[in-house]
Parts: sequence; C-alpha cells; structure tokens
Amino acid sequence: MAKTPWQQRIRRAEHLAAHHPFAAEILAFYIHVARFQEGLYQRIERSSESSTGVPPAGVLAKLGPSRRLPSQQDAGATNMLLASFPAFLSLLEEKAPSPLAQVARELRNSDPDSWTDLFTRCFTHIDSPTDPQEFLVLAFLQPYAEFARSQANLHVEGYTSLLCPFCSRKPSVGVLRQQGDGGRRSLLCGFCLTEWEFRRLICAGCGEEDHAKLPVYTAAELPYIRVECCDTCQTYIKTIDLTKNGLADPLVDELASVPLNLWAQEHGYAKLQPNLLGM
Repeated sequence: MAKTPWQQRIRRAEHLAAHHPFAAEILAFYIHVARFQEGLYQRIERSSESSTGVPPAGVLAKLGPSRRLPSQQDAGATNMLLASFPAFLSLLEEKAPSPLAQVARELRNSDPDSWTDLFTRCFTHIDSPTDPQEFLVLAFLQPYAEFARSQANLHVEGYTSLLCPFCSRKPSVGVLRQQGDGGRRSLLCGFCLTEWEFRRLICAGCGEEDHAKLPVYTAAELPYIRVECCDTCQTYIKTIDLTKNGLADPLVDELASVPLNLWAQEHGYAKLQPNLLGM
C-alpha cells in the first residue's frame, strides 16, 4: 500500500503507464523524478524537525507572496538544496529525454556558485516558464515549495483569485469532486500544490463567464478528463473529474493525457500553465 502522497503518485503513474502505451515513456521519466523529489522532501522534513536546516514554520510562513528562497537567515536549507542538485542533474542526464538531459549536463558542468541565483530567479519568477532550464529547476525545487506551503498559515476559504494564493502562479490543473448532486471545482497549483475552490463556469485564465465562449471537450479514451477551453483568451486547462474516476491523481493523470494537449493545440488553444515536465 502506498503510504505517502509521493508513493501514491508513483503507483498511479505505474498503473497508467501499463494501460496507456502512448504515455509510458513520459510516465517512466516522471517516476524517477518523483522518487527523487520524495527523498528530498523527506530530508527537508527531517532537517526542519531537528531545527538544523530548513527554517521553522514561522519563517516559512513569511514566504507567502514574496516567494523568497532560503537565504542567509536559513542558509542550511540553501546548502541542502545545493548539495542535492548534482544528484538531480545526474538523474536527468541518465533518464530524461535528450534535450532536457543536455540542459542538465550543461548545468552540472557550470559554476556551482551560480546555482543559488538560478534557484532564486526560478523560484520567484511566476510567469509561465518557457526555458527548459527553468522547468528543470522548478521540478527540483518543487518539494521545497510544497513543504513551505504546508508549513505556512495559509487560509484559502473564500479565496477567488485566478492565481495560486501561496506562490501566485497560474493553476496547472483543475479538479472536480463530488458535492451534493453535482461536482465542486477547484484549481491546483502544480508547483506548491496549493488547491483552492473556484467557480465551475468561469475561465481559469481570464475570468470569462460567457458559457458560449467556454467549450468543454472530452475524449472517449479518457472520459474523466475535461479539456476546458476559452475562446476569449484562447487557453485551456485540463480538469480531472474525480466523480467519474475516483482513483485518478490530478497531477499524474494530467501528465498522462498527452493526446489531449496535442488536440487542444491543433485547435488553436494554448495551455494555461505547463506542468513541471514542460507539457
């Protein structure tokens, strides 16, 4: 039985890879990344508990909208990240698709003194990433972002913004959960994993409310994944309908539904926020 959220995601990825050959390669890569991320998250937790590395909750709670990476006041966290980065780069050199493996190789051969500034730049830059290097660094920093968010005194009740209430990024996936006779929609940040409730019939990108401009598409092969489009801003977000498939994991199932990305792009829609693998 999977005991941690990371293990649950890995088990789901293994299941989907076995049943969807078109996603097997990307899911196999994700599994390697997820295992590394779980180990890093656990090291962050242990360091926090012993008060020797990652700053305590009171400091992390101040990150909030400023999205500050650990600096001099909590140098132990920065040192932990710097010490873990070479192993992550080596993993990507071995397991990632060729273009990303090359980026990892170049970073591993670069000056380690430049990595802190690189971490800070990627951590604080909230616009949708476009550079493969930024995707790589964000995937590495994701466990720290998730831990920081988990320790912050974050209140999302009544929050209605289009952006993540913790790190101010656009949502990467939507989620539908059972509520009464219908489904309750929420948005999920793919970086810090904050989830907040959001109205169903409204564009998560621009706030468009005209139903005629908000078409929704599904595919017979993946009927529980909705491609929610907006004809005003020409973006789309995929929403995982847990009322139709309670075993789905929003992050993993979104990643596995590659054909839906291709379909949306062919019809002129751009993804609202790429996931951390750049898809």
